Amino acid sequence: MVSTALQDLFGGKAAEAVLLSLFHHGETYGRAVARDFAVSLDAVQRQLDRFERSGTLVCKSQGRTLVYSWNPKSRLAARLRDLTGVVYDGLEPEAKEQLFAERRQPRAKDKPVIRKQ
Repeated sequence: MVSTALQDLFGGKAAEAVLLSLFHHGETYGRAVARDFAVSLDAVQRQLDRFERSGTLVCKSQGRTLVYSWNPKSRLAARLRDLTGVVYDGLEPEAKEQLFAERRQPRAKDKPVIRKQ
């Protein structure tokens, strides 16, 4: 996994993984983050819970899965999303391909995984 300033700021891989995954996908769930970033599920779930308790993330149930997304009412979430965007934009294209190689939705054949901005 590529180490970024987010890991240094928040003190762990799990926080970095959650923030980058949320920025890339818009919403995510614990098992997907743990699998994509090779971080323990327990650490990811604890980090998701911390972000939710701080009001940065909101959670909804889809069946038995808890799906997390940015809290649209939180000014802190907007700033954190902006900060994560700066780090995300600074990643090399190869690093993005490595981190977000698994597709979550059906895509056209040969369409790149990285969003064009």
